[in-house]
Amino acid sequence: MSSIGGTPAAVLFDLDGTLIDSAPDLAGTANDLRAQHNLPALPYEALRPMVGAGARGMIGVAFDIAPGDAGYEPLREAFLARYAERLLQHTRVFDAVEPVLAALDRARMPWGIVTNKAMRYTVPVVEGLGLAPRAAVVIAGDTTPHAKPHPAPLVEAARRMGLPANECIYVGDDLRDMQAGRSAGMATLAAGWGYLGIDARIDDWGADHVLRRPHELLNWLGLP
Repeated sequence: MSSIGGTPAAVLFDLDGTLIDSAPDLAGTANDLRAQHNLPALPYEALRPMVGAGARGMIGVAFDIAPGDAGYEPLREAFLARYAERLLQHTRVFDAVEPVLAALDRARMPWGIVTNKAMRYTVPVVEGLGLAPRAAVVIAGDTTPHAKPHPAPLVEAARRMGLPANECIYVGDDLRDMQAGRSAGMATLAAGWGYLGIDARIDDWGADHVLRRPHELLNWLGLP
């Protein structure tokens, strides 16, 4: 049974921007770092779109600096250290996502998490938000030798669930998610409520379907 041609056996989700709203803490970390450098805080609206790119995206917006530039690595280390201190200060499961997870649980459809977030941050966040006992699998950015857009993390998630990859679907809010899902042979659904990036053209990502709101996933799956 293919996830594209029939009801999928499992749903895999990206974490940040898809299942959880971690932008307040990631943006807050960037502004904490700016304050340490005697710079004024940036508006949340300027930081939120790049949350999906993690430390690289936050540092890029906050300091106009990129990997390979002089001074980038010390900023990255300082960012990650500060973020570890405030992982769950404001981070929450999206309000509209929780009913979707509850419906999947009721339907006994397994769901899991595949994120590029490192495991040392993923575990406390997933556990702190009460998702760990419910998720069938949690794959982080350093679980396999390759992170998304490589398909390896998604293939590993399916393997751990005892399923062929093409019986799973992947939901995410970044082009890399769609690329990874397609390469893994999964149907891909773009999360239109996510962080998306600057000037993102989500309809051009090649997703099998674009979800404008979380509950549309249930409609797509044919679940109540």
